[in-house]
Amino acid sequence: MTVDVRDRDLVSVQEARNLVRAALAAQEIYRQLDQRAVDAAVEAAAAAAEAEAVRLAKMAREETGFGRWEDKVVKNLFASREVLNHIRPMKTVGVIREVPEKRFFEVGVPVGLVTALIPSTNPTSTTIFKALIALKAGCAVIFSPHPSARGCILETVDVLRRALAARGLPADLLSSLTMPTKEATRALMTHPRMNLILATGGNAMVQAAYSSGTPAIGVGPGNGPAYIEKSADIPLAVKRIFDSKTFDNGTICASEQSIVTEASIRREVMAEVTRQGGHFLPPGDSERVERILMGPGGTMNAKLVGRSARHIAEAAGVAVPADARVLLGQETRVGEKFPYSREKLMPVLGFFVEENWEKACLKCIEILSLEGAGHTMAIHSRDEAVIREFGLKKPVSRLVVNAPAALAAIGAASALEPSLTLGCGAIGRNSTSDNVGPLNLINVKRVAYGLKEIEELRPAVAEPLADRTDVFDELVRRVMAKLDLSRLS
Repeated sequence: MTVDVRDRDLVSVQEARNLVRAALAAQEIYRQLDQRAVDAAVEAAAAAAEAEAVRLAKMAREETGFGRWEDKVVKNLFASREVLNHIRPMKTVGVIREVPEKRFFEVGVPVGLVTALIPSTNPTSTTIFKALIALKAGCAVIFSPHPSARGCILETVDVLRRALAARGLPADLLSSLTMPTKEATRALMTHPRMNLILATGGNAMVQAAYSSGTPAIGVGPGNGPAYIEKSADIPLAVKRIFDSKTFDNGTICASEQSIVTEASIRREVMAEVTRQGGHFLPPGDSERVERILMGPGGTMNAKLVGRSARHIAEAAGVAVPADARVLLGQETRVGEKFPYSREKLMPVLGFFVEENWEKACLKCIEILSLEGAGHTMAIHSRDEAVIREFGLKKPVSRLVVNAPAALAAIGAASALEPSLTLGCGAIGRNSTSDNVGPLNLINVKRVAYGLKEIEELRPAVAEPLADRTDVFDELVRRVMAKLDLSRLS
């Protein structure tokens, strides 16, 4: 259908309203199912997504130009297979917990209809992930795709819808805007029948979700430093940082954005970084790259997101070795005007050196306070006391220890809950600090039997002294008997 550009907004808003109507009808059917039937729907959707992991990854790479399709396959499999394995045993509908000895039980109640905002950096994997956790929670979900990833997101939703339909379930449990305009997204978020917004994306998108009047779970930007402490296994630390930063060309927001280390091991760290394919930019080249990292509005340059180190160097007009995996700019300053200290979803790192671990600790806090508060940071150390101190002091929801931050933070390489939506807590202006999952999409109804009568709640109170005149008179008599009244005359 060809739509006049002047009518596009109106048509997209009407589509949003139609999708809400259809999703509510599907939700009415779905909410009557028991846990076994809900789990069967989740299994079917996950299996379909896993079977199409490669095709959807290639579509995402071709449409957005971001990252590497091989790594996007890993993310699609993580979002389907690993997330499924984690959420499979969860109880989310009906009675989810019972305490017989206290005559108390809890009932899982779906929040209802969910709007899911999907970013262009991880479009297919985030769609799969949000679909599975919504279905597990007993919810229907309407996706609002980032316009630059519209095609691969719509195809992912279609794969999942077909899987539901094949099991006799209403396909409209999962649907998507086909005309993703700001007006249509706003219409979804502010619709009186919308129950929750699950927002993954830029600051503007998350703030719009929070200001919509509908309850929202939004996640903030990452800007996690990786601290290499003097006791660290330096070659292994650098390997892990580079494994993370080059995975899908750095498009996961939990990936490291800078390295902070100590003066005593500076040369050793720099030598290892260079040996493993890192390229320290000379001052002139560093300035050229710095100038293109951010766009005109001071936000990340979208043309460089998810691109290779060679591509970024060429865009800046600088020469780098053919085997350069990561570009590094040496920096001492932190602030909005210093891009190496900011979030860069690409294989570019800031490099900071401090005198000791205490000052390195403060530098990490300074970086996180600029951007990425509440999100993630990494530490590489064999000193448990230092690790504990960082865990206590850093303003993050996830401190990744001796691991690639991007994969550990999402739960692929750690014991954290597998998730592609990472909350930043109150310090990051988010409603949760969780790795978001199905339990964030249910309300819990608590049923409690009475255990005590009101008489049992009243404390035993001694009789007031004023009402015991006999006791008072006896006390006066005893006092008077002890006084030598002859001394008073």
